[in-house]
Amino acid sequence: MPLSGFRILDLTRIISGPFCTMLLGDLGADVIKAEIPEGDPLRLQGAGREGLSWYFASFNRNKRSITLDLKSPEGRERFEALVRSSDALVENFRPGVLDRLGYDEARLQELRPGLITCAISGFGPDGPYRNRPAFDFIAQAMSGFMSVNGEKDGPPLRSGLPISDLVAGLYGALGVTAALLGREKSGKPERVDVSLTSSMVSLLAYIASHYFATGEVLPRSGNDHPISSPYGLFKARDGDIAIAPSDDTFFGRLMDALGLSELKAEPDFANNVLRVKHRVRLNALVTAKLAEHDCAHWIEVLNQAGVPCGPVYGVDGVFADPQVLSQDMAIDVPHPGHGTVRMLGFPIRMSGSPCRVRYPAPRLGEHNGEIFAEIEPAVAEQG
Repeated sequence: MPLSGFRILDLTRIISGPFCTMLLGDLGADVIKAEIPEGDPLRLQGAGREGLSWYFASFNRNKRSITLDLKSPEGRERFEALVRSSDALVENFRPGVLDRLGYDEARLQELRPGLITCAISGFGPDGPYRNRPAFDFIAQAMSGFMSVNGEKDGPPLRSGLPISDLVAGLYGALGVTAALLGREKSGKPERVDVSLTSSMVSLLAYIASHYFATGEVLPRSGNDHPISSPYGLFKARDGDIAIAPSDDTFFGRLMDALGLSELKAEPDFANNVLRVKHRVRLNALVTAKLAEHDCAHWIEVLNQAGVPCGPVYGVDGVFADPQVLSQDMAIDVPHPGHGTVRMLGFPIRMSGSPCRVRYPAPRLGEHNGEIFAEIEPAVAEQG
């Protein structure tokens, strides 16, 4: 696997950091999850079987778990031995916590020259908000992300998923992987800093570019697209269809497929700028036509015509869809003490070294014995 042979010392908890390190583990890294004796607080959240929270299991496969008290002499000795044997260390404390424990960047490099360090925080390592607490919801609010979600005349809305945590974790994994590759080339370490808020600001993409270029803040548009029409959710006879004809070519295909070819010649619909201006009338015409048949009929017709479209699934529908199942996005994994556990599969598919579950989400301290045995010679040498 691509990251086989690299050891990641994981001091993270909750979601952003554990998601980062899980991705590294999925790619083959040996991830050692060092938890406080009470365990990652996420172990206590959400439903699950006895001793296994589904919340925790979602972000902690492909890791080995140990318990470590960084305030005790024995815990510090073991931690330092682990640092010496690791290629990267990932943490998501507030800035300065590791420093106060005596493990600033200089000390970590002294213990393990060339160590890659990655810190995930709410606002980053510097700036006026560096010491503020932050969770996903706060990052969604302060990044502008919530401001662009929701109906035009409604309030800002958060994403239904902890997207700030997930995106920061994804960027963290990308940063660590790039730093490991860079060290292979240059021999020099990197410090990787990722914040939830900056990660979300980066997702503003063309909305930010539009603001930079014009000074105009694009309004919320609900399921409509700010610069394309018709685009969004439309009612068929028995439910909603997502339709996304983003340019003139797809618009023409949609009109032909719906039997509305005459609308292609209407001056009001000649291009996206005009179609957005006359969106209400155009959407009404499209919706009236779609109401003649059910969703399955139109999805078949539109796909045959090359128009991007699809059903609006609930989670149960997602995992009944043949395409999702063909991509192995739901997998069954044996778990000691819990029989078989179903979990999400791997969105990255590697042709020569596919991702696989080497370890299901570990029990607290499950690997204390084997990992402490691995490092005991180093601990003895330190002593």
